[in-house]
Parts: sequence; C-alpha cells; structure tokens
Amino acid sequence: MTSTRREFLQESAAVTAAVGVAAITGNYDALAQTPPTGNETTAFQPLPTPASIRKGDMLYRKLGRTGELVSLIGLGGYHIGIQPDEQDSIRLIRSAIDRGITFLDNSWDYNNGNSEIRMGKALQDGYRSKVFLMTKIDGRAKESAARQIDESLRRLQTDRVDLLQLHEVVRNEDPDRIFAAGGAIEALQEAKKAGKIRYIGFTGHKDPAIHLHMLELAAKRRFHFDTVQMPVNVLDPHYRSFTRQVLPVLVRDRIGALAMKTFGGGVMFRDVVGGGATDPIEMLHFSMTLPVSVVITGIERTEQLDQAFEAVKTFQPMTTEQVTSLLAKTRPLAAEGKYERFKSSHAFDSTFHSPQWFDS
Repeated sequence: MTSTRREFLQESAAVTAAVGVAAITGNYDALAQTPPTGNETTAFQPLPTPASIRKGDMLYRKLGRTGELVSLIGLGGYHIGIQPDEQDSIRLIRSAIDRGITFLDNSWDYNNGNSEIRMGKALQDGYRSKVFLMTKIDGRAKESAARQIDESLRRLQTDRVDLLQLHEVVRNEDPDRIFAAGGAIEALQEAKKAGKIRYIGFTGHKDPAIHLHMLELAAKRRFHFDTVQMPVNVLDPHYRSFTRQVLPVLVRDRIGALAMKTFGGGVMFRDVVGGGATDPIEMLHFSMTLPVSVVITGIERTEQLDQAFEAVKTFQPMTTEQVTSLLAKTRPLAAEGKYERFKSSHAFDSTFHSPQWFDS
C-alpha cells in the first residue's frame, strides 16, 4: 500500500468517526443485487455519505476508482464566462483555487468558447498544476469529437485535461451514436492513448433511462466510464430521478458521480427557496450528503463563492429523518418537472438549439 493510499484511509477513518457519516442508512454491497427503481412514490432511502478529508476550508473526496482526490465543490464553467470584464472571471477562478477548490468544470460550447479561453488564462502562472481540469465536447462522430478536443486544449492553454466528458447525452439515440463505429468514443480513446486526456466520462440532464442505456452499452463493450455527471437536487427524487435510478449503479461500479443542477439552473429559487421550503445552504448540503464526488455549482461573483464555502464549513451529513422531512416539503413542487425544466423542456438543451455543434 502506498503512503498516499495509507494516509487517505487513515484520514478518512478519522473524518468518518468525527462527523458520523454512518447516520445515513444504506448498503453498498446490496446494490449489486438490487436493481435501481424508477418508482418515485416510494420512500427515498439515501445511500451512505462517503468519507471526506478536510483540508483548510475545503472538503475532498475520492473520484470513483480513479484514485484522484478532488474538492467537494466544483467550479461551474458556464458561469465564469459571463462576467462583462474578462479580468473579473480570471480573479474569480484564481480566488476559488486559492481557497481550495481543485475541480474545474468547463465545456467546448460554453459561451462560444469564451469560458475555456478565460479559464485558460486564469490557469497560467502556476495555477494549472493546482487543479483537476475537466471539459466537455459535443461531437458525436469521431472526427468532430477529435477536433473539439484539440480546440479545447488550445483554448485552455494546456496539453492535457484531467477529465474529458461527452456533453449532453440527452437523446435516446445519443448512446448508440457515440458507441457506433466511427463514433465519438473512438476519438476519446485515441486522445487518451495520446496523453491528451486522463479520464473519460459523460453528462446529461434529461432522463435517467438515457444514462442507464449509456452505461449498459459501455458495459457490453467492456468500457468503463470514470465519471458520470447528472442532476442531484432536492426535487430530483420525485421526478425522473437520477439519484434513485442512476446513483446506485455508479456507487456499485465505483464510477465518480458528479452532481449538477443543485439549484435547478436557477429556476427553483422563486418557489422552492422563495417559498420557504428550503434554502441554498440546505440544498447544497442535500447534494453533499449523497455519495457524490463533486457538487458542481455555478458561481458568478464572490458572494456565491462565499456561500459555497459556508456550505462546506457547516456541512454535516443529513440524517435520514432530515432528508425525509426536506423531501416532504419539496414533493408538491416537483410534479411534472415544472422547476426542473432541464428534464421537462428543451430550455437547457444547448445542442437542441445548436445542433451543428455535433459536427463542428
């Protein structure tokens, strides 16, 4: 056993004892025999909270079976590309890193590439070596995927990203296109062999059935995804639930789960937060309680960065009773995906509005 591995296990044991992560009931081993359920009317049984290591103001968790240790909070890439002044974006990214965030999210298509360009500038002067850098591509064919990988590397001013994910797997046919002969997965595998990427994952926000089909095709081809990114929030357990149907499979197969849409792309705030059902810190705590490696959140200004660190500072895994109480309050708001519009409409499907990105 390496010293790093030994230190992680020792620190994890200490943290587990200190914060009582066993308060959440569940059984990882049983997941191998228990298929996920899509029945959102049954009681939600949260899985055990994974061990975390606290260093400074941040918590860190293992990323699936990669052996990587990453910050529990991930800096969302879309939101750091919308500031009017580029220097504001750069300062925000560097401030997040200086305070302990190591997981950086991005995508080839965010703000027409501007998010990657700004992040690339922010990662100069030694910052690149401090982070676990992730970006995504839209290409479904091998040729377009390969082009987008190279474009992302140029924008990010690096010769390698730590994680490359297939973006917006939101259509029933997407998995088949990706794994077809001449499909995008071939470009990712070649890029990995060439040293351009270290790990491979995929993202999506539409329907857990599509995620499960993607994982099924991968298993048939003996391909193991390192990460999967999906919605994890206080409404998800009630409607097309990724936390009920996909998360148990990821835990069973030791795939790093990346949580997104914690705030529902902002759509939830008016009635979910404004209506008093919950608050931003509790929403973050709910996602952090589940067995995810990273909670990716959009941060546009310093106040939101402070809020994320406050959630980490005050985090204690929620008990089963606390989760049950919270979900009882959010259930009436979850019907038909009204506040999870990324599931129930095309409002968040960037490739629906720009289908040319598949072949760009």
